[in-house]
Amino acid sequence: MVSKKIKEEIKKLREEIHYHNWRYYVLNDPVITDYEYDLLMTKLKKMEEQYPEIITSDSPTQRIGGAITGEFPPVEHIPPMLSLDNTYTYEEVLDFDKRVKKLVNQDEIEYAVELKIDGVAVSLRYKNGIFVQGATRGNGQIGDDITGNLKTIKSIPLRLLTDEKSLLDLEVRGEVYIPRKIFEKLNKEREQAEKNLFANPRNAAAGSLKHLDPKEVAKRNLNIFIHTPVFSTNSIKTHYDAILKLKEIGFKVTPFIKKVKNIQEAIKICNEWESKKGNLAFDIDGMVIKVNSFKYHRILGHTNKSPRWAIAYKFPTKQATTKIRNVIINVGRTGKITPVAILEPVSLSGTTISRSTLHNEDEIRRKDIRIGDTVIIEKGGEIIPKVVKVITEKRTGGEKIFKMPERCPVCGSKLVRIEGEVDWRCINVRCPAQLKRGIEHFASRNAMDIEGLGTVVIEQLVNKKLVADYGDIYYLKKGDVANLERMAEKSAENLIDAIENSKKRPLFRLIFALGIRNIGIHSARLLSEHFYSIDNLKNASYEDILSIPEMGPISAKSIVKFFKEEENVRVLKKLKDAGVNIKEAKSVEKKPFSGKTFVFTGTLSHYTRDEAQEIIARLGGKPSNSISKKTDFVVVGKLPGSKYKKAKSLEVKILTEKEFIKMLPEKLRK
Repeated sequence: MVSKKIKEEIKKLREEIHYHNWRYYVLNDPVITDYEYDLLMTKLKKMEEQYPEIITSDSPTQRIGGAITGEFPPVEHIPPMLSLDNTYTYEEVLDFDKRVKKLVNQDEIEYAVELKIDGVAVSLRYKNGIFVQGATRGNGQIGDDITGNLKTIKSIPLRLLTDEKSLLDLEVRGEVYIPRKIFEKLNKEREQAEKNLFANPRNAAAGSLKHLDPKEVAKRNLNIFIHTPVFSTNSIKTHYDAILKLKEIGFKVTPFIKKVKNIQEAIKICNEWESKKGNLAFDIDGMVIKVNSFKYHRILGHTNKSPRWAIAYKFPTKQATTKIRNVIINVGRTGKITPVAILEPVSLSGTTISRSTLHNEDEIRRKDIRIGDTVIIEKGGEIIPKVVKVITEKRTGGEKIFKMPERCPVCGSKLVRIEGEVDWRCINVRCPAQLKRGIEHFASRNAMDIEGLGTVVIEQLVNKKLVADYGDIYYLKKGDVANLERMAEKSAENLIDAIENSKKRPLFRLIFALGIRNIGIHSARLLSEHFYSIDNLKNASYEDILSIPEMGPISAKSIVKFFKEEENVRVLKKLKDAGVNIKEAKSVEKKPFSGKTFVFTGTLSHYTRDEAQEIIARLGGKPSNSISKKTDFVVVGKLPGSKYKKAKSLEVKILTEKEFIKMLPEKLRK
């Protein structure tokens, strides 16, 4: 007889896991680590093994994979897309080896060891050598048809490089991922647009694949590694040989795979990669150990959830323990209120962490975070510090429950929480904090690029009431600036010159600088190319903006709302009267780089990467971060990376920086 207490514990555990599944698979916003999630699942499995009579069909243990969104057509997986059993200890890896030996009646087993890509599982189906369908794992039995989104991934072959009949009707499975540099760029753009940041590259990849517009997916520069074949041929006997064959016929396969004679050699490789994983351009969270023989795969079979012929050894997450000294409030440039934990400084992954965002009030309540708590922190995706757990056992009773203030800590205005949003906001457009952050954004390198107008100077200009909005920047006099602290005569002169020079920036820079919610640098460029002037954009309707292929409803609403605000219109008039460029000239002649795609690799001497890409766009070309046969030019700087080798292998035209500069109009050369 199962006690009421045990039933309640199991019920609570299931509810918690269901909640985290929803956060991860539906909202794309996980709030615990994989390690913590695995511990919850392990605990539930053990309890259900002990009390099998209380297992229910809706228990998380009875599910293979994630959720189905319901927004895409369903796809049935035959055979099912199973999840791998995970372990964090070598003892369990050795136990796995013992079970395999016993079931196949062998003294030693040959394994294939490969990287466990921290991505999103998908399947690809080919008919007569043509890519016909791609799907998410979903619940393992049924996934979402995301063929259109997967076709945006250039490393997925649309036609196989083979005429072998046994390989023309084929299914393969792999992991979609976002390289770290692309992820950092994506999060930087989201931060500038004041959108919620992705927790890690995998989270970003998952969110991208669920987007309903493939054109939006294409912007994310997703990639894929194929790691599992579903063959109908008997000519290939091992997993290792299958991977080599997949590479031969056009797939981008798992980037490291090695045959080993026994489990001890497999463990040695796991150890080596745990220390080398940081050198990769993408995230891995462990290693996968697979029985190499397909014959043994058939003997070993699978459970309803996992194959018995493979196991994933997951690297321990790097975490640290510290205390929350205080919680302060940050006010963003759009009034978004973000609680930030001030931590006792602690070293983590080579850096000292002294603060961590707590995201929003709901997140603090859910994790029950209190001032004075001892907490575990980690770097999400090795990048963003976050509080993952409170160690409640270390509470002394002196901890304080955090309460979100009713009023803005900077201007005193009443905070509001808009229905349907998780964030509190200060809606006073004259709030000094918003003003300061807004001017910082306006003057930033990708916006109006006003050198010398940094945080310290902006603080003084606002505090001394010399500027009340970013339009006032253009009415500053040299004497105003020279009187600021730590501002010498020459520095003041340089700043005034920089402000004057910024008036000539192209229109898309100004649109981005305005700080319209949900509008990043790419969207600003699209708007500039479509409307040609601030006045045209101001008068555009929601439908006009939505007619631009890559603009969505959220962005369109933000733009319309921005130009309806009288305060914004007033500031725009200041900019116009000051002589700031508010138009983009319509060019009737063909630009010199029209239709040409450029990729840069290595360090440039004469331009920053952003400057060079802007020049390409200004001359009608397309700057890109990835190389394909359709790339026209690869510009090589000092210490070029793998793109240089790929350009040579694809026979793409390679330019030195000097050769690139010679192609430019005289006025753009440095």
